[in-house]
Amino acid sequence: MTASASLFRHFATWCLVALLTLCAASAAAAPAPAVTDTKPAAANAAPAAPAAPAASLCSIRNFGDCFDSMIDNANDALMRLLERIPLLILALLVLLIANWTSRFVGNRLHLVKLRSQNPYMSGLLRMIVRTVIILIGILIALDLIGLTSVVGAVLGSAGVVGLVLGFAFRDIAENYIAGILLSVRRPFEPGEHVVIDNREGKVISVNSRATVLMTLDGNHLQLPNSLVFKSVVLNYSKNPKRRFDFSMFIDGGQSIREAQTMAMAAIAKVEGVLEEPAPAWTVVEFGTTGIQLRFYGWVDQHQSDLGKVRSEAVRQVKARFANAGIEAPRTTYHVVTSRERDVPEMETTTETLHNGVDTSVNREIDVQVAEARADAAGANLLQPDVRTP
Repeated sequence: MTASASLFRHFATWCLVALLTLCAASAAAAPAPAVTDTKPAAANAAPAAPAAPAASLCSIRNFGDCFDSMIDNANDALMRLLERIPLLILALLVLLIANWTSRFVGNRLHLVKLRSQNPYMSGLLRMIVRTVIILIGILIALDLIGLTSVVGAVLGSAGVVGLVLGFAFRDIAENYIAGILLSVRRPFEPGEHVVIDNREGKVISVNSRATVLMTLDGNHLQLPNSLVFKSVVLNYSKNPKRRFDFSMFIDGGQSIREAQTMAMAAIAKVEGVLEEPAPAWTVVEFGTTGIQLRFYGWVDQHQSDLGKVRSEAVRQVKARFANAGIEAPRTTYHVVTSRERDVPEMETTTETLHNGVDTSVNREIDVQVAEARADAAGANLLQPDVRTP
């Protein structure tokens, strides 16, 4: 709980105590109800004299009588207040006991297994429990001094004020609720590498208003919780295994099989490349600009850096190609004139034929998907045996 929230709670408590004291004082100052005579008046009784105007009650001639009447009313109000002092003290004691009980219970919720492992939810639950206990204490205190009728007015006013504040601070309330839901669902943890609404960075924290990221450039980025809750979240760190890829171009006259064998051997020897899943490759296209080969490898993000491993793999493959004489495509212009009789043919490398090429379905990611499904908590609505209510 922050210092500002604690200060606001103490301020609210003392305001309630002051309001309770003023209510008691006003109730004590209220005049006692007049007792009416229930005996029937005589039929021949003379009609009552008209009441004197209020302005003539405190004229100069009877100012002494008015002053004496004011003194008497003040004394009566003071006596009624003195009679209510024990109840008022008892009501204040009830409020103090309720405040102490709320602190005691709020700090020991773990004993009854009501405290969550999430510190955000734990603080919210503690605040709710303390608020409920204090409200019960206020109701008991108002009942002791005979002001239970004030509860309805206070609740009605609180409803109107809550409605007005809800419209005024709608965005703040939306971010606060979204922060609670994010802390419950936990789509990411502090330190994980995520992309939220095309904004990339590592998670620092989630507070009551925003989700704080640190970009890869070292800048702090705050995203409103409502935006994070509604956006598509790409989490690079949830699965420790991550694949990298890069492309290489070779000349159209080079052997694809030879280039592939050399590249696979070079990538497998790079430190940080996993043996399982093993490196893979594909032919992207064969065009006028040459042959484009794409190579893949897997790294463990908890042990190696993806960018460094990828850079080293590119360097190793390029070195192997250079040592083997496998050249990149070159822009060549062949001009044929009318005087040329015989055009020499370009030298090409014969592509060897292999019958044992592996064309089976790639199951590398399927194993990791199965492990993630096994570790997933809660019911999976995509399972065929799960029925929706």
